[in-house]
Amino acid sequence: MKPVRTAARAMLASIFVISGVRVLMNPGEGRVQSARRVTDRITPLLEKTDPRLPTDPATLVRAKAAADVVAGLALASGHFTRPAAAVLAAGLLPTTVAGHPFWAAPKEERPAQEIHFLKNLGLLGGLLLAAADTEGKPSLRYRTTHAVDRSQHRLNRAVDRSQREMRRAVRTAKREARIAALSATAARKLPG
Repeated sequence: MKPVRTAARAMLASIFVISGVRVLMNPGEGRVQSARRVTDRITPLLEKTDPRLPTDPATLVRAKAAADVVAGLALASGHFTRPAAAVLAAGLLPTTVAGHPFWAAPKEERPAQEIHFLKNLGLLGGLLLAAADTEGKPSLRYRTTHAVDRSQHRLNRAVDRSQREMRRAVRTAKREARIAALSATAARKLPG
């Protein structure tokens, strides 16, 4: 892995690891209240999916923080970087909407909330780039498509080769049949 890529991933992951650890230690009532903007909407869906899933906002905030720490460490260490970046990006969306709704903030708080909202959008952009980064290697789609193309090419070559060999075998059999027929005719003409 290139040093720039390593450093960029570590810098990008640092905010998620540090804030995740802080939230795990103390979620804070303000953060839980902000999370209610999103959790109140998804609670019915969670209850429908599985009644055993937690629906308490404080528990959901801690679960998201734990996911941020684990995914942040994976991203920073270079292990499972694409899935880790995708998990962080997916978790950042509700956090941004719930935590920084500048459009609903009072006029004096609006600029600060807008800055935090835009900062999170910038982080989201970095995470999307990290999620799409193949480190210079061909993507899975490219490799799959080309593997199929190579297989089809090999199959076509094998079919062509088999057809040529079949035509050659037919020509050889005809030639041998003619030679055998000529030999038989010549043998009948010889006095014997």
